[in-house]
Amino acid sequence: MASTTLSKKTLTSQITVVISLALVLFMLGLLGLIVVNAKQLSNHIKENVGFQIVLKDTTSQVELDLLKQEISSSPYTKQADYISKDVAAKKLQQDLGEDFITFLGYNPLLSSLDVKLNSEYANIDSLALFEKEILQKHFVKEVIYHKDMIQQVNSNARIISIYILVFSGLLLIVAIALINNTIRLSIYSKRFLIRTMYLVGATQGFIRKPFIFKGIRQGLIAGLLAGFLLAGFLVLSTKYIPDLLQLQDPNLLAILFVCIMILGILISGLSAAISVRKYLRLKTDDLYF
Repeated sequence: MASTTLSKKTLTSQITVVISLALVLFMLGLLGLIVVNAKQLSNHIKENVGFQIVLKDTTSQVELDLLKQEISSSPYTKQADYISKDVAAKKLQQDLGEDFITFLGYNPLLSSLDVKLNSEYANIDSLALFEKEILQKHFVKEVIYHKDMIQQVNSNARIISIYILVFSGLLLIVAIALINNTIRLSIYSKRFLIRTMYLVGATQGFIRKPFIFKGIRQGLIAGLLAGFLLAGFLVLSTKYIPDLLQLQDPNLLAILFVCIMILGILISGLSAAISVRKYLRLKTDDLYF
């Protein structure tokens, strides 16, 4: 009967440790999702920032094709779309709700190329370089882009990244401390057993091994549980906010889940090893305090 009670207490203690570890790892995983999605969102915004190349009416089809091919093959270009003057007029009519061509008697708009940039090139320096290069072509009238908006996007992205990194570092320190304390408390109840084994001649490596393996096992289970919780949270989030689905990168998410499991295993295993070492070094009288 006593053995059954002890077994239940041990099982309950192990479950408590695993759940505690899983919750801490889940919080770290949530922060990881925020970091990943913040980066993806920043890139998504930058890649929707671009410039417009306005062409002269005298531009020939050959010149247009060569320019579009040159722009599309450039490393800074994510997408380049040709907008004819007729298409531009239709869009403006829809926005205004009026047929301005009938009123004016002609179409005053010019054809253009709308260029979307890859995120790493969405900055003022790169755009100024592109503008200088493109304006050298005699059939290009002007290059239009919003300098203030681009500067604001990049400035906000840097500030948010710094805050997230600082918060991530602080939370990681807190998470390591919580996991370490949880493992130490679970080993505290075995301190007399550890000391007894050491006194009867067991080596430190022999004593540490089962505790380290147990810590690794608990960390792995907690990491898997945290991964399932993160997956459920992500599914619910995309269900209520469908636009989040466009920001998700399956490869980055897979790396995040693996990192959570590895972190759980490493911290649990190291905490177990350090805790056992501490009790091996304590004097017998100190075990009672």
